[in-house]
Amino acid sequence: MINSLGNVKIYVSTQPIDFRKGIDGLQSLVVSQMRLKPFSGAIFIFRSRRADRLKMVFWDGSGVVLVLKRLEDRAFTWPTATTDALSISTSQFQALFEGLDWRRVVPLHTHTPSGL
Repeated sequence: MINSLGNVKIYVSTQPIDFRKGIDGLQSLVVSQMRLKPFSGAIFIFRSRRADRLKMVFWDGSGVVLVLKRLEDRAFTWPTATTDALSISTSQFQALFEGLDWRRVVPLHTHTPSGL
């Protein structure tokens, strides 16, 4: 599990990709398909056609990191959006990475008490 994401932005590509792509190919998709900046520090997530694999690429300040995960007996839940990229929360990302249905993860709304 990937921990301590802090306030990092996380983007999911809504279309499956050619899974032979490496770091350079994925960064090219970040620019051309997702219309985002690959060196922004955000995490960019892509899936295979069968949705049993995902790749993540991100800049960590000293280099580009590529992560691959394959689920053994099921598929990742993926958005059916009309846009090329979808922003998700860290809680949704953690559920997605574990192979859970991340669409059911809803963050709690917090508020500050008016007085003590």
